Amino acid sequence: MENGVIEFDIGLGGGDDAIDIEPPNDDGEMPDGSPNDANSLGSGSGDTAFAQSYIPEGDLDLEPYEGMEFESEEAAKAFYNSYARRVGFSTRVSSSRRSRKDGAIIQRSFVCAKEGFRNLNEKRTKDREIKRPRTVTRVGCKASLSVKIQDSGKWVVSGFVKEHNHELVPPDQVHCLRSHRQISGPAKTLIDTLQAAGMGPRRIMSVLIKEYGGISKVGFTEVDCRNYMRNNRQRSMEGDIQLLLDYLKQKQAENPSFFYAVQGDEDQYTGNVFWADPKARTDYSYFGDTVTFDTTYRSNRYRLPFVPFTGLNHHGQPVLFGCAFLINESEASFVWLFKTWLAAMSGRSPVSITTEHDTVIRSAIMQVFPNTRHRFCKWHIFKQCQEKLSHVLLKHPHFEAALHKCVNLSESTEEFESCWHSLAEKYDLRDHKWLQAIYVDRRQWVPVYLHDTFFAEMSITQRSDSMNSYFDGYVNASTNLNQFFKLYEKALESRHEKEVKADFDTMNTSAVLKTPSPMEKQASDFYTRKIFMRFQEELVSTLTFMASKVEDDGEVTTYRVAKFGEDHKAYHVRFNVLEMRATCSCQMFEFSGLLCRHVLAVFRVTNVLTLPSHYILKRWTRNAKSSVVLEERVTDPFNSYLESHTVRYNTLRHEAFKFVDEGAESVESYTIAMSALTEASKKVAVAIKNEGKPSISNGPMRDVSARGRIWPNHCAGEGQGSSAQQLSEDDMDQKINELSTDLERANRKCEVYRTNLLSLLKDIEDHKQRLSIEVQNIKLSMKDGL
Repeated sequence: MENGVIEFDIGLGGGDDAIDIEPPNDDGEMPDGSPNDANSLGSGSGDTAFAQSYIPEGDLDLEPYEGMEFESEEAAKAFYNSYARRVGFSTRVSSSRRSRKDGAIIQRSFVCAKEGFRNLNEKRTKDREIKRPRTVTRVGCKASLSVKIQDSGKWVVSGFVKEHNHELVPPDQVHCLRSHRQISGPAKTLIDTLQAAGMGPRRIMSVLIKEYGGISKVGFTEVDCRNYMRNNRQRSMEGDIQLLLDYLKQKQAENPSFFYAVQGDEDQYTGNVFWADPKARTDYSYFGDTVTFDTTYRSNRYRLPFVPFTGLNHHGQPVLFGCAFLINESEASFVWLFKTWLAAMSGRSPVSITTEHDTVIRSAIMQVFPNTRHRFCKWHIFKQCQEKLSHVLLKHPHFEAALHKCVNLSESTEEFESCWHSLAEKYDLRDHKWLQAIYVDRRQWVPVYLHDTFFAEMSITQRSDSMNSYFDGYVNASTNLNQFFKLYEKALESRHEKEVKADFDTMNTSAVLKTPSPMEKQASDFYTRKIFMRFQEELVSTLTFMASKVEDDGEVTTYRVAKFGEDHKAYHVRFNVLEMRATCSCQMFEFSGLLCRHVLAVFRVTNVLTLPSHYILKRWTRNAKSSVVLEERVTDPFNSYLESHTVRYNTLRHEAFKFVDEGAESVESYTIAMSALTEASKKVAVAIKNEGKPSISNGPMRDVSARGRIWPNHCAGEGQGSSAQQLSEDDMDQKINELSTDLERANRKCEVYRTNLLSLLKDIEDHKQRLSIEVQNIKLSMKDGL
């Protein structure tokens, strides 16, 4: 040719002036970091020179040869790649030469993917940490095809090296090689259709394999399918993301308390967006003790990479704490999301958080919420179990029920671990990798390890444990971003209406009491209707339980609580009568915020007739969202008397038992104790007879001025000292008794006034909530009318 050319060596094994026009990820590795399976099939010796040559077998008429012509560079590339597929190796573009005149490419070299050696230049890696080092795939193979352009415009083969220095891949594994992993147009159409129907990559690949007659004929792997679906979703989302930003800006303009944030600059954002409306932020201040990060809609089952933060309100209903769109799902994205959400919630971390079983999410939570108890969703793990252990479930139909029983019904960690190992042994699953992995993480999902932390759950089987989504029934597999806004607002409206209805039912209906217990009446006045029914269930169940004292160390008494006929299954309750605090081995109160039947059974046998205030969590009461601080104790004077009487009774009995134990130690101590007991009995009888009028023994008195009168300590002359002194003491006793009576009456009046005031405040708050409900109903009626 007459054109002068500049040669650029593009191979990684080339000189320092090489220019790489291929993607940097060209070591036989997919963009998501998954290694090319074919690279593990060769017998090359790493980064060493070839020791022998392997001549590919095949139809010689289909092999390239010097002088072979092609209509274009792309045609030459396609031919060489097709040849490589038949022979069993992967190709890539290696080098090119450009014209000095116009810079156009006039020569290309296509090589085996194992050409050259890994570039180990320290300057490229010293400033960046390599988190996932790639496998060594280049072994210095010399196989190549070079083409150059002719004056006629056609491309001709100028060089061809046939020999390889590594083993080639058999036909049934060629589809794993990178240059042959291509999704055809018909395959893309089918994937798009199945993805829109809500199918995931695994099921889609099953359909493709059946459709094409085998995995080798599909032409790509499940990883390629997954990446295509993710990229396809991301492209469609990026086109509509501006709609979301415009919507959020409008909401913030309408209400400055509306919070939203975009990761990165507005011009170069990553696609991750978070927002929280004023109600979500307010609700978090009431019910933000436990949070679920609901990643249900993040899976490939749905088009929307949508993740809401949710919790439970005082009716046990799901409540929203904010939402996010996550197109980029890296660890950095989750860290950004959690920090942004925490800032929107005034920096107050939850007590506990529930997520899916995901190591990336776990790492982000450890960074942002170091003091929050993190739990993996048990329902999500059981769902994975159906996929990972499908062969076991088919062979052993009773395995799943046995696993659920082991996880849900174990009463102690020892019982769970014994049961787990027994199952693994029985079904020969000791070496199953996934099962062992979730066993290692057992402290983050098995209930028996989590009962010491508050998760607001009433039982181990309730719906919230399955990540009860706030948007169930609204967002589905066919939802796109254009539809999302209307469905989102419809879900908010519907959930709010259900909360208003639950408030109305609580305020305007009376609970049906099943026992004469003052504690049940007290609970019905405090708890919301649904929570009261759950408490009532525990209270009624105490009638079938027996509580017997097994130990008393002077401060804490331990009771053994068991159901009639089930003595082998007992619980232990430790009760401090002076502090009115009890703890049960089942830890239901710590886990749910409601007392269990075992503690209530102990309260029954010890005459604790009302709930101590510290066992009534405000978040479960009808006043959970009240700004008026009401004492969480009984406001009825009769119940107040019962509660105070119970405390006095238990305290006195506790001290009496100690007195009896010490007095019976010896004959001498017994005599003294009996004498003291007789004297105390007489004084108590006098106190009861006087109906609360204290008998005060007087010592030496001084002149005291009271209400303008002088209280003398002597009268007249010394000769009358004795009778005068006796008279003055009688007068003083009478006066003291009168004043004591007045004081007692005043105290009673104050207590009545205090009770009436608290009752008035409670009535005001109830009336306020009723008005709020009526306003909401009017708004909904007007909206329906329009």
